[in-house]
Amino acid sequence: MSDVLLEVTGLQTGYGDLTVVRDVSLTVRAGEITVLLGRNGAGKTTTLRAITGLNKVTAGSVSYLGQALTDAAHKRVAKGISYVQEGKKVFRELTIEQNLLLGGFSRGLGKRALASSVEEIYQLFPILGTKRALHAASMSGGQQQMLAIGQALMAKPQLLILDEPSQGLAPVIVKEVMERVHELKSTGLGILLVEQAVQESVAIADEVSVIEMGRTTLAGAAAEVSMGDLQKAYFGG
Repeated sequence: MSDVLLEVTGLQTGYGDLTVVRDVSLTVRAGEITVLLGRNGAGKTTTLRAITGLNKVTAGSVSYLGQALTDAAHKRVAKGISYVQEGKKVFRELTIEQNLLLGGFSRGLGKRALASSVEEIYQLFPILGTKRALHAASMSGGQQQMLAIGQALMAKPQLLILDEPSQGLAPVIVKEVMERVHELKSTGLGILLVEQAVQESVAIADEVSVIEMGRTTLAGAAAEVSMGDLQKAYFGG
């Protein structure tokens, strides 16, 4: 289909001789959110690392915009793929605005264009604008997560990959982060979201995929997947 951004088929990957992911398939379309669920150790982050070029694909395929992805990780960013790793990875010693500017440098824009892009992020996350001159280290965990997402968006990706953005956040902040992620769909952005907050992530998803022991155990439209289906996919039977 013409709106397919990412197609993962029969993916196998791991670390050296250790195979962690054995058979994972999923699809992400423009203007939609695909949520990838699974228990700790199921292979979710390893799947993301293979998609973004940080781990070697040993079998199966990963394609982006209909073309096989074989480039190095930094070249995938240039192609329009941004990856927000788990753990709120921002430059804590830099200000909020400096963090955002760093996120946009890969586009090779001038100061005026970069400043315009920064203002777009402030509109999406107003709290960042009010604290733009403060160091990232002074922010709460939820605010740092918003900054990490904003930094990734500065590269103007077509595909945004988020690894557990709700990790360690209070429930009210999880709700806010999920609302902002959901809003991004309206820009035509395709989003691959790995989460442990099952109900909150499924509520904003278009597609749901569950993996267990490195294999896809459930995949389908979020509207057609029940909590019972998810429980069976997680635990079997």
